[in-house]
Amino acid sequence: MKEKPIIDVLIPAWNEENALPLVVAGIPKTWVRQIIVCDNGSTDRTAEVARAHGAILVSQPERGYGNACLAGMRYLENMPSSEQPEIVVFLDGDFSDYPDQLPQVVAPILESGIDMVIGSRRLGGMEPGAMTAAQRFGNWLAPLLIRWFYGYRFSDLGPFRAIRWDKLQALGMRDRNFGWTVEMQIKAAKQKLRCTEVPVRYRKRAAGHSKVSGTVKGSVLAGWKIIATIFKYL
Repeated sequence: MKEKPIIDVLIPAWNEENALPLVVAGIPKTWVRQIIVCDNGSTDRTAEVARAHGAILVSQPERGYGNACLAGMRYLENMPSSEQPEIVVFLDGDFSDYPDQLPQVVAPILESGIDMVIGSRRLGGMEPGAMTAAQRFGNWLAPLLIRWFYGYRFSDLGPFRAIRWDKLQALGMRDRNFGWTVEMQIKAAKQKLRCTEVPVRYRKRAAGHSKVSGTVKGSVLAGWKIIATIFKYL
C-alpha cells in the first residue's frame, strides 16, 4: 500500500444536525481525503449542516442504517476506479465515538497488513450510561455467537471501523438496517479476512435521540435483527 493511502469516511446520519458538526470537526483532516455524510431521510438540518462543514452529502431517503451505508458505498463505486479509496472508515454521526482516534483505527491496516479493524468500545472503555443494559448484553452475546459459529474473535460490534475498500466490495454487503455491522463481521470471518480490534473510547451521544436505545421497541428490534443475521449466514 502507498505511504499515504486514500482514506474516505462514511457517516450514516439521521436527524443529527447538532452532533454532526462535532463529528466532522473531530476527524483529523490530514488523514482523510473526503468525508461523506449519508443522510438517511433526515427531517432536520442534517443535510444543510453536512454541506456547511465541508462534507459531501449523499441522500438516501429510505430509512435504515444499512441503507445509508450502502448509499455511501454506491457513491464511491460510481467514482472512476483510479479515484476510489484504498480504505473506508465508518463512523456514526452522533459523536458517541471519538473521531480523533481515526489514526489508531486505521493503523493496523497501514502497518500490519490487516484487512479490517473494529474499534472496540469494550476494550477502550465506555462512559457510564453510554449504552443501556440491553445494548451491553447484546454486544456481549453477538461476538460470543460469532466466535462459536464462525471461529473469529471479536469483543464488540462497534460502528467505528476501517476496512480495505476492495475487501469491503468483495463482502457483498446487503443488510439495510441494524444488522449491517454484524453482517460485515460475519462475512469477514467467512472470507477469512485478516481482522483485529483496537481500543476506542465511547460516550453518551452529544445531542438528539438514539435510534436504537431511545425506545424499548427500538432496542428489541435492533437486538433481534443482529441475532437473526448471525443465524442467517450459518
